[in-house]
Amino acid sequence: MRIEIREMTDADIEGVGRARIEGWRHAYRGVVPKDFLDGMRPELFAARLRAALPAEPPGRVHLVADLRGTGVIGWAHPGTYRPDETVDKEEEETENWGELYALYLVPRYIGAGVGRALLDASTRWLAGQGHRRMRLWVLRENALGRGFYGRSGLVPDGAERSEVLAGATIDEVRYSCLLTEEGAILK
Repeated sequence: MRIEIREMTDADIEGVGRARIEGWRHAYRGVVPKDFLDGMRPELFAARLRAALPAEPPGRVHLVADLRGTGVIGWAHPGTYRPDETVDKEEEETENWGELYALYLVPRYIGAGVGRALLDASTRWLAGQGHRRMRLWVLRENALGRGFYGRSGLVPDGAERSEVLAGATIDEVRYSCLLTEEGAILK
């Protein structure tokens, strides 16, 4: 399997939409209401992403996993940490923190090393931007995602939050890690 991890181009956006929606449906089945998941449309996410890109703040990148002959099979979106007023204290220093906003795969590629390649590329990119620490949010009931991040060296840092999505309360746990100058996760 020949996979290339690279920055997203305009031609990749529909594939990113497919990877995100298929990833959501796989990871969150039984957690997020079925009607909400079934109503998600890759083309709508792609259109929103395309429209949002010109106004996206600096310090973010979209990375794709491109399988030769197949197209986009995964997507990661790292950038500068977005403090959360519900869990972050005002005096807390967040300047050196990066964040992984999203990482999704087309489900049939889970376990093939694609997620790890996207995570590694994301941490290298963040380190290249001067970030020495990274955070991410994962749904509490997403055992697959929590296991992946735990095996990769991230740990829950005690922060939790909840939101209501399609009438259901969704609980999230924040994971954190330290990064080397080269972007490796310190375990």
